[in-house]
Amino acid sequence: MSIRPVKMSSEARPTTEGAGVHLHRIFGFGDTKPFDPFLMMDDFRNDDPQLYKNGFPWHPHRGIETITYVLKGTVDHGDSLGNVGTLGGGDIQWMTAGSGIIHQEMPKGDKDGAMHGFQLWANLPSSQKMTTPRYQDIKSQEISEMLDDDGSKIRIIAGNYRGYKGPVDGIAADPQYLDITLPPRCFKRFPFDTRRQGFAYIFEGGARFKDASNPFGVKSRERISGRRAGNS
Repeated sequence: MSIRPVKMSSEARPTTEGAGVHLHRIFGFGDTKPFDPFLMMDDFRNDDPQLYKNGFPWHPHRGIETITYVLKGTVDHGDSLGNVGTLGGGDIQWMTAGSGIIHQEMPKGDKDGAMHGFQLWANLPSSQKMTTPRYQDIKSQEISEMLDDDGSKIRIIAGNYRGYKGPVDGIAADPQYLDITLPPRCFKRFPFDTRRQGFAYIFEGGARFKDASNPFGVKSRERISGRRAGNS
C-alpha cells in the first residue's frame, strides 16, 4: 500500500460574496488544476446575522454543479423552475445546473444567530453541460454515519467507504465526499484510488498529515473529496 504525499497546503482567505455575505474562500477563481474538476469551495460561517442575512439573491449558474452542505442554521432556496425548500443542519443539496438555472440561497442563523455551511462547485464535462437541471436534496437522517472502534465518525455523503454508500449519486465527477470527525490523538488512514485527486478541508481542531512527505500542521476535522482522473 502506498501513502499519498501532501503536495500543497494553504489557508482559506476572507472574502465577501452575494449581497454582502462574509465568508472564507478555501480555493477557487485562480489556479484550480490541483482540485480539478472542482472549481471553488467556500466556508460561510458567522455568529453575526448582519454579516450574512442578505444572502445570495437571484443569480445564474450553467455548466457546473453546486454542492451546499449546512452544519448550523438553515438556508432557504428557490429557483426559476419553481423549486423551493430549506436546508437544515446536516442537510446537503447537490444541484446540477446543466443548461442553465437561476436560483437564490438565503441563510438564517440558529437560535443563537450562528450560521455555518459550505459550498463546493464542480465542473461538468463538455458532454453534459447542456443537460436538464436537477436537484438532489438530502436530509441529514438519510446520510449514513459510521462510528469506528477508535472513536472516529465518518458521514458518507457521496461515494463508498468501507461498504457504506452515500445517498448522492449520478454525479459526473464520481466523487467521494466524506465528513470526518476524529477524536484526540487518533491516527487514521483513508484509502482512495491512486488515480484520483483528493483534498481535505480542515476547519476545527488540530492534526497532522504525515508518513509520505514532510508533515504539515493542519486542523483535525476533515472533508475529503476526490475524483477519477480524466473525468473532466
